Amino acid sequence: MPHLPDFEAWAIFAKVAEKGSFSHAAEELGLAKTTVSKTVTRLEERMRTTLLHRTTRKLSLTETGRLSLERAMRILADGAAIEADILEEAAVPRGSIRLASMSGFGTDALAGALPEFLRAYPEVRVDLTLRESHVDLVGEGFDAAIQVGAGVDSSLRTSRLFSFRRPLLGAPALLEARGMPAHPSELARYPAVIPTHVSWGQDWVFEREGHEAVALRMDGCYRVNNPIAMIPALVAGIGLAILPEFYVWKQLEEGSLVELLPDWRPPSGPVFLVTPPGRARPARVRVLLEFLREHFARQPWAHGIES
Repeated sequence: MPHLPDFEAWAIFAKVAEKGSFSHAAEELGLAKTTVSKTVTRLEERMRTTLLHRTTRKLSLTETGRLSLERAMRILADGAAIEADILEEAAVPRGSIRLASMSGFGTDALAGALPEFLRAYPEVRVDLTLRESHVDLVGEGFDAAIQVGAGVDSSLRTSRLFSFRRPLLGAPALLEARGMPAHPSELARYPAVIPTHVSWGQDWVFEREGHEAVALRMDGCYRVNNPIAMIPALVAGIGLAILPEFYVWKQLEEGSLVELLPDWRPPSGPVFLVTPPGRARPARVRVLLEFLREHFARQPWAHGIES
């Protein structure tokens, strides 16, 4: 197997040729003079040639050294340019963000926030992909994703955006016809609208301080894999459902839906921004995280915002 080129040695050689001195090159590179001298000697041995004439008074390029210098200088310049570009990417918000989100949250809560973000950062572009399931962040090449609910891959970098309530919901007409339940154990006599895009869709759990949790399995008269598509059925009185508050806060505010059993609440859920493991987040992703935290902090349905 062929050896890789010794790019570091060529860069050091170029700096020595530029400065005309091992000591001056070593000072600029922050290396010991002996390290610089030995590196150039190692390079000459590898190339089986002499690149520099050495005397006690000065250094000068051999013909081979002179012919090699231009390309060695290019290596040094290209390396410096790569580092400068990466540092600028880390410091200046610009470029494209490939962002993924669950379709319900993306359509209802995220899509309304992104235009304001793009106005604030005109050099950033967002490529938003909405799915009914979580994406393979690394395998599909996404820069970031919004994950609703627990169960985040522990290898990913996670930043909690906010927490949300999951109220039990029903339409006034249904409650007028069936009555208002006083305890979760009474819910089996009500029809239910079941979300199929989440693992807990049929398994409802209710918690109350100082009481044991109540768990029950609901049979749904209507099953749907998109939370937004559940809302018309709820408003029409087809059944009860548990949904994140950010989907239904307007209906709760206007009274077309009512929260049931407010003292018995299903567990709250988190929303995270996740990014690939082991990477420093570029500036464009960092400002997106900061922006989303500030945006969601202003929403009536977002709780537990982290600074």
